[in-house]
Amino acid sequence: MLAALLANVAYSTGFVLEKRALTGLPALSSGRPLRVVRLLLGSPLWIGGSCALALGFAAQLAVYRTLPIAAAQGLFVSGMVLLLLLSSAVLGERTSTRERRSIAGILCALLMVVASLQGAADPVSRSAPTDTLLAVCLPSLAAGLLLYGAAERRAGRGRRPTGVEYGTAVGLLYGVSSLAIKGVSGLLTTHGVGGAALDLLASPYPYLLLFTGATGLVLSQTALQRCRASLIVPVCTTVTSVFTVACGSFAFGEPLPADPVRLALRLGGTALAVAVLLTLPRDDTRTQQPSPVKDLSHES
Repeated sequence: MLAALLANVAYSTGFVLEKRALTGLPALSSGRPLRVVRLLLGSPLWIGGSCALALGFAAQLAVYRTLPIAAAQGLFVSGMVLLLLLSSAVLGERTSTRERRSIAGILCALLMVVASLQGAADPVSRSAPTDTLLAVCLPSLAAGLLLYGAAERRAGRGRRPTGVEYGTAVGLLYGVSSLAIKGVSGLLTTHGVGGAALDLLASPYPYLLLFTGATGLVLSQTALQRCRASLIVPVCTTVTSVFTVACGSFAFGEPLPADPVRLALRLGGTALAVAVLLTLPRDDTRTQQPSPVKDLSHES
């Protein structure tokens, strides 16, 4: 519980610091990844936010070592409340009534997933079969990249994005990253340092983590600069959580609840979260700030 609380505080603080830093940077483009990295590394405030996220990553490893995937995600998503408070206090972002209702629906859905847990009675798996893991992760990565590309094309046609498409696309990448983190945490508990290193190199986990980390860095920061953190982060977190619970439980062999009530809560919460995401608006007609997407057209 303490590790999950630390992860929530670190992630929320890190996202807000990064968003604050991004508002002072030139417009980023996912098509120019090296320029994105150079600009980010030149911002001390952004580096501070990244350090906070790194602390959250370390705390996340500790949680995955002791809890099943569904239970861990149930604790992580509670950090959305803190994120919304910080976005309002630090960034001055305001959500619409429709968005607040949608976020309340998402939190309700995730509480249903948490209620379906049975604490220590739920088994904790350490690794997943490689073929099963890749069968889940590779199509998900492809879907995330295709969806992000579609959002870029919509933005290029002058339609201001809300962050739903961006958040969903990055959420799929981070969902795969969560499965890789889960696998790494399991291997680190089975052997000494030498044995763990060999097991890690022979597994797909570090390679999935490197790909999602590098790609997610460029895509998420570009999206975060263009969209409100108070919307894109909850959407990304929800997609990551639903994906991790559904696909991770399957890949790692952590079974669904046998009890009908717990099963209904687990499946109903997942379905509700997806339904809420589908109802969110796709275009942002509010005039909060100039869109960096327009600046890109002048650059080109």
